[in-house]
This record gives sequence, C-alpha cells and structure tokens, in this order.
Amino acid sequence: MDIQKFQESMFKLVVETSTKLPKDVRRAVKAAKEKENAGTRAAMSLATITNNIKMADEQVSPICQDTGLPTFKIKTPVGVNQLEIKEAIKNAIVLATKEGKLRPNSVDSLTGENSGDNLGAGLPVMKFDQWEKDYIDVRLILKGGGCENKNIQYSLPCELEGLGRAGRDLDGIRKCIMHSVYQAQGQGCSAGFIGVGIGGDRSSGYDLAKEQLFRSLDDVNPNEDLARLEEYVLENANKLGIGTMGFGGEATLLGCKVGVMNRIPASFYVSVAYNCWAFRRMGVSVNPETGEINEWMYQDGEFIDFAEKETAASVEEEEIITLQAPITEEQIRGLKVGDVVRINGMMYTGRDAIHKYLSDHDSPVDLNGQIIYHCGPVMLKDKDGVWHVKAAGPTTSIREEPYQGDIMKKFGIRAVIGKGGMGPKTLAALAEHGGVYLNAIGGAAQYYADCIKSVEGVDLMQFGIPEAMWHLRVEGFTAVVTMDSHGNSLHADVDKSSLEKLAQFKEPVFK
Repeated sequence: MDIQKFQESMFKLVVETSTKLPKDVRRAVKAAKEKENAGTRAAMSLATITNNIKMADEQVSPICQDTGLPTFKIKTPVGVNQLEIKEAIKNAIVLATKEGKLRPNSVDSLTGENSGDNLGAGLPVMKFDQWEKDYIDVRLILKGGGCENKNIQYSLPCELEGLGRAGRDLDGIRKCIMHSVYQAQGQGCSAGFIGVGIGGDRSSGYDLAKEQLFRSLDDVNPNEDLARLEEYVLENANKLGIGTMGFGGEATLLGCKVGVMNRIPASFYVSVAYNCWAFRRMGVSVNPETGEINEWMYQDGEFIDFAEKETAASVEEEEIITLQAPITEEQIRGLKVGDVVRINGMMYTGRDAIHKYLSDHDSPVDLNGQIIYHCGPVMLKDKDGVWHVKAAGPTTSIREEPYQGDIMKKFGIRAVIGKGGMGPKTLAALAEHGGVYLNAIGGAAQYYADCIKSVEGVDLMQFGIPEAMWHLRVEGFTAVVTMDSHGNSLHADVDKSSLEKLAQFKEPVFK
C-alpha cells in the first residue's frame, strides 16, 4: 500500500469529521428545529446551532472546539500491515492538530502536561478487526468531553430515581435508558444521541455502547425487541421536556441505537454512551493497494445545508439586554432567569486548571467586574505571531462547582459563561455576591468564534492552549441567563419538572 496516500486519506477523514456533520445527523437536527415552538429559548438555541453548522461548512473549521478523543474503528483485509496504518493515522492526527482542525486534547493523566499534538499513551484510540472483504473500512468518531462525562452504566437489578426498581429484563433495560437521558439534562449539549450496550462486562459494555454510535440513524435494528425499544425511547424521551441545552422544550433526544452481547450470570450491565448534537462521525472505504479513498460512508439520503441564516437570538431585538464589560453589581441584580444578553467588551477564558490555580494564587489580570468564559478554544498563531481563534464554544461548567463561588467573590467576577449550569454552592454565591450564570450554546464554536474580534493577550500557557487564560475582545456575544442573583436556577427547575415527567414511565411496558 502507498502509505503516504493512506495518510492523506486519513487526514481528509479527520478534517471532514471535525468540520461537517453527516447527512443523517443534519436531518435529525432539522426535524428537531421544525417541531420546536417558535420564540422559545430552545428555538433560539437550535437557530444558533444550525447557523453554526453552516459556518463550519463554509470555513472548514471545527463544528465544536472540543474535538474530543479521536476513536477509530478499522477493518482490514488479511495481510494488511496494521502497524503502518497506526503510524499513518498518528501522522494525520498531528497534521490536523497543527492546522487547527483538532484541538490539542491529549493530557498526561499524572503530570497534567498537554502533548500539544493529540498523541500520547493510548491516543488516538484505534480498534482493529480483520474481515474477508477486499477493502479497508475506517470510521472515526470525535466525541467531546461534555457528552463523554454523561456516559453512564447501570448494574441490574437497581433502584432508579423516579422509576423505581429496574429488573433483569427488557423493561428494566428500558428504565435504565430513560433514566440515562434524564440524568444527562442539558450538560451533554442536548438534544443528543445515545448508543446503548446490553451485557458484557464493564469495559466491553461501554465499547458496545459506543459502537452503536457508528450506526446510521436511518437503519432498523435486526432484533425486533431492540427495534421496538429504540423506537419507544426515541418517542418518549422527548416527553421529558429537557429540551435543547436543557432550556426546556420538545427536542431532547435525536437518536437511540441499542446493541446486545452475552454476559456472565452474575453481571447484567446496561451501558449508555451519550453524544451531543454535534455528532461527528464519518467513515471511508480505502483501497488497500493505493491507499486512496474509494467511497465515503453515511452518504445516503438528503443533504441539509442550512443555507438560510437566521438571527442568532431568534427573539425580538427589544428583548435582548446589552452588557458592556466590566459589569456593575447593579446591572447584574437587574437580570433574571430567561433574559437574553448580548455582551460587548472583554472576557477571559478559564477552565479546570485556571480555576484550581486562581483558588491558590492571585489573578494575572484584574477580574473585578469581569466575565469568565468556561471555554477551551482552538487557537492558531500566524506568521507574525498573532493568535487567532478558530473555534470557541463553551465547555461544561459543573466541573468548576468546587471553585466557582469562592473565585467570584475573591476577584469580584460578575458573570460566568458556560453550558449545562452549576450547582447549589455557585447559586448561593451568585445571590450573596451579585453574580450571574450565562448559558451559551454548547457546540456552537464557529458562531462564538465569529463574535471574538481580537485576542488581546494570554496568561498561564504552561497549562496548554485549551486550559490557558485567553483575553478575548467580543462583540454581540449572545447567551441566556439561567442562574441569577436572586436564587433562581432554570437548570434546577428543568431537572425537577423532568423528574416528575420521568415518573410516568414507571409502569411496565415490555412484558
């Protein structure tokens, strides 16, 4: 095989997966958008999402800044050198990272050091199988950390909040899957997709669950019981009212695929792999002699290009509140849950490493009245040494719960932007200090990158590009108040109402 040509093919696969959603996912997003109620915060979110998809298409830039942990599934004819394939894929990953198509996401688990090129022990993940066919089948999924953190595994029998006892049968499996959607709320960038693995052990069960995410959304499960289960979950999960980004609404789940394998008598696992709306998976068949792509996978059906751009907010202009940073406590106290804000001025990125650092050190910049953005952007430096933002959507905020309230009070921070909401400790601090939590649209990395007009500086680069503190000047950055300074939390409200709705699915369905 021409290994250089194969490497070029793998680079094309990585770029296509990162920047362009497959046809079946586009159709699912379009269907969700059409059934959402106009003028709602969920409709606003879906308008931003479709704008973002279009922008990623046009700019060939990452749909979401969290390009995840690349996972390849590779089937090769007998006799193909898998060691050469591994090396070529690694080289393609390095090049894609260098060109800003992937964010450097590989971090040493002991030292915290970022490799800078997405390589490292065990990365990227490559799973090989041999088969009788005469071509190489390579499939790739880029699954970000926000949705990966909402994966969940159940051991039957068990007791489930809102649903009661789940036994070792199809109905117990049904309850587990419904609960998995409830527990994700908006933190995994709903509306999302789930792959479910029934059986196996703890590790093979999760592998089976993620494998289901490689299936086309349009296929029909050959197992009649599982086909009925998939249809049931897809219909009824959308009755939970969690909605896009957890704002409430009609679209909570866009796809459900279930696989089964044998188990040992003592163990009965149901493993769920959750994936956000930015469902980035592609595949190619490759000629084993030339290394060139024969065919792209997931190409059946209509291609939705979301050509008609909408206003990002999709709400009346007079409803939008403009904030100019730095922000006063008086301005913050005037905001309430549900308000849509448009931010101009400076904001500063801060993720896990920054929050831990600020809890023990002084800030490198004056944060009084300022905004912290939970974001790990994709950044590229030009030949003149100037940094440019290639993708910059929000990361999941709940990870910062142990630090957030204390840091806001310590430095006078007035607003935090992220996704998925935060917990009671932060909510109490917002009320005491006069702060607000703003929910940006998860995955909308191109839309928010377009709002960033310049990079004014960067601190703490020792933590790596995603974890550094970037100084960003923004215009027209739109987000929704979901936790205010009066003790109100939309996330807590949606969690409570969706739990009440979950209880309607307690009675047996599958005998």
